[in-house]
Amino acid sequence: MNCCVIGGSGHIGKNLVHMLLEDGHEVTIITSGGRPIPDTDEWRKVKRVRYRYKRDDPDWPKVLRDVNADVVVDIVGTDVPATYDALKNSAKQLVACGSIWMFGEARVVPTPEETQNECIFEGYAVRYRELLETRDRAKRDGFLFAAVMPPNIAGAGQIPLDCLGGRSIEVHKAHQRGEPVPLPEPGETLIGPCDAEDVARGFFLAVKHPQEAAGEIFNVGSAYAFPAWQFVEVYAGVYGKPIPIKWVSWQEYSTVISPSPGAHLHFKAHMCPDISKIRSKLGYAPKYTPEESLERGVAWMMQSGRL
Repeated sequence: MNCCVIGGSGHIGKNLVHMLLEDGHEVTIITSGGRPIPDTDEWRKVKRVRYRYKRDDPDWPKVLRDVNADVVVDIVGTDVPATYDALKNSAKQLVACGSIWMFGEARVVPTPEETQNECIFEGYAVRYRELLETRDRAKRDGFLFAAVMPPNIAGAGQIPLDCLGGRSIEVHKAHQRGEPVPLPEPGETLIGPCDAEDVARGFFLAVKHPQEAAGEIFNVGSAYAFPAWQFVEVYAGVYGKPIPIKWVSWQEYSTVISPSPGAHLHFKAHMCPDISKIRSKLGYAPKYTPEESLERGVAWMMQSGRL
């Protein structure tokens, strides 16, 4: 089967491409060219289309039609409705990528694939509405559509979440030195890093079982999450140095220490996805624990000379 992965050279995409090739599929990637492509025998089998996927792009449908794929996995998710319109009369399946953050701040833990609260990030909120609308359209059209919702992504190939809620090499260097980390009291917010390979496995299983996946929105993630204080302890173990916690109020943390919602929400809103649906329907089982995912991310930073 001819599979197209939009964002196939990225953190999730590279893992997914490997899985699809191993399963005997032909693979085409659409990439902006911002990430290097491995120079291996496996990747020489991959067809490449260099194109910057933009919203409301009149040329985008032609790009997709020229690829002529049976299945398209849209990891970038810039304009899922336009991608669906371009594919619905030619391809067999579209699998799109969302995010656990799209459900809004969790009311239930583990968190199911349902709206929890209003999403405070406008871009995510728009894309979430579009995923739901596309799912409904696909049901009416009899088209195979599914969406996969990752949590915080770690593992080899990307700087993992740091203890200030970002992905900063400088902050990781501070962790490596054992510098104190401020955390808002009581530090019980759940954080669930998931390895990119395990995220990719969710997309792969949706492609492998298209009928079972049709019409579904699936969480992917690790088998469990841990509280913020333990998140710091995991890094202390990985870096081999104690990392003291400086406890502060939420008011101080969110207004002075980490005023950006994109960072401080990691220490306010639980991220512990319920993965029971994808486990039962598609046989999903994460390979890595959250601890192993962070360890793999740090090992990659060291091997690549970033630390």
